[in-house]
Amino acid sequence: MRDRTENQIVLVMVRHGSVRSNREHRYLGKTDEPLSEEGIKELRQYKAREYYPDIDALFTSPMRRCVQTAGILFPSCTPCCIREWEEIDFGEFEGKTYMELQEDARYQEWIDSNGTLPFPKGESREAFIRRCEKGFEEMVKQVRKAKDSEKPKTAGMVVHGGTIMALLSRYCGGDYFDYQAANGRGYICICSWRNGRQQLTELRRL
Repeated sequence: MRDRTENQIVLVMVRHGSVRSNREHRYLGKTDEPLSEEGIKELRQYKAREYYPDIDALFTSPMRRCVQTAGILFPSCTPCCIREWEEIDFGEFEGKTYMELQEDARYQEWIDSNGTLPFPKGESREAFIRRCEKGFEEMVKQVRKAKDSEKPKTAGMVVHGGTIMALLSRYCGGDYFDYQAANGRGYICICSWRNGRQQLTELRRL
């Protein structure tokens, strides 16, 4: 009988470290902002506390805040960038805070829709989830192709908070906002596949 672990990948999903816009509570999507000094310090503290397990392969969003985080947390791994994992396009809300948007009727409409309406001149949540899913399928394909033993591979994913929410709400069910993660934190789970479809189980917070 074949060991069921041959059909599994351990996933370590980590949200990138803090940037200035995170501290200022601004909507940060397509702006390619680097980590802040405070964010770098916090990541190093988390790593020193051994929050992150060893990984066999590393995948990131191509944006600087994710690539920098990957280099701090997993310096011995060369990351493979998944372009589909860039953060959602906030459109005309990009760079703004709640206080700056509270008089904008379009923002109130977006809030009332539970975030399902497309951002003005930006992206809809459903379109964002679909592209994140496409990137996830590509990552799984690469890891499965590289598997050379019966032991489950462990893949690190350094991405955006939105990317984590998109993937977990798609594969684990529940609401999009159920899966928010602080900077430098995230989730560990098991990815397996059945009849050509991925499923995520044994989800726990990192």
